[in-house]
Amino acid sequence: MSKNFLHPLTGSFAQPAAENPTAVMIEAAYRQMGLSWRYLNCEVFPTRLGDAVRGTRAMNWRGFNCSIPHKIAVIEHLDELGISARIIGAVNTVICGESGLVGENTDGKGFLHAFSKVATPVGTHAVILGAGGAARAIAVELALAGATKITIVNRDRSRGDALANLVNQHTSAAGDYHPWDKPFRIPEEVNAVINATSVGLFPNVDQMPEIDLSTLRRDIVVADVVPNPPLTRFLKSASGRGCRILDGLEMLVNQGVLAIKYWTGLDADPEHMRLTLLKLGL
Repeated sequence: MSKNFLHPLTGSFAQPAAENPTAVMIEAAYRQMGLSWRYLNCEVFPTRLGDAVRGTRAMNWRGFNCSIPHKIAVIEHLDELGISARIIGAVNTVICGESGLVGENTDGKGFLHAFSKVATPVGTHAVILGAGGAARAIAVELALAGATKITIVNRDRSRGDALANLVNQHTSAAGDYHPWDKPFRIPEEVNAVINATSVGLFPNVDQMPEIDLSTLRRDIVVADVVPNPPLTRFLKSASGRGCRILDGLEMLVNQGVLAIKYWTGLDADPEHMRLTLLKLGL
């Protein structure tokens, strides 16, 4: 009986990449699904992103993920954008097909699925720390799901204003910007705080976003997009103050399930993927 030794390729482009456990999670899903597909974790520097994307075309990849710092920059190298990716202005999942490279965004959808397990987005006033690709996706998806106000806290005013304006222009929620020039104090009307930066990501596990911890109330949901470690110093501090916390591992698993669906057309088992990551000691 003949054997096929050509494995369909998928993967991730990021810089840094060493701390990203996505490959283990997705390859475990492939094996459980009986697929001979591979997922390669690639460190791609910003100056080489175009070369990396052209390589996927040359080698007939089926798709790839983009993480920090490529989620916005990758757009100029693609042929088409999905609806949510076009509104958000950032891409974290690319489908390589006969019609070319299509950019989608599962960041916000993955986060929203996880958030909805601990709180309703309807009526939420959320503070989002950061204004990069993940922040854009989460802000838009929360707003579309019924959040009433999105406050963007960022050091760069132009990026913060741009994201607040995006929320105002494309959703019914109110978006506003707040400068991050000192430890941010959480307003009393806020009921969700999301760290959408890479602060606290391995190996910088002792770092945490600059906020005034004394302003975190027990009724606030505190979330972090950092998957490694899942329990960041920020989340530990919030949990110690009685807040409900949401780790980045849940968001990462949901993103993986959606990406696999885009690439293969099949449904992966999220629980198997999460358990795989937990076995790594994350």
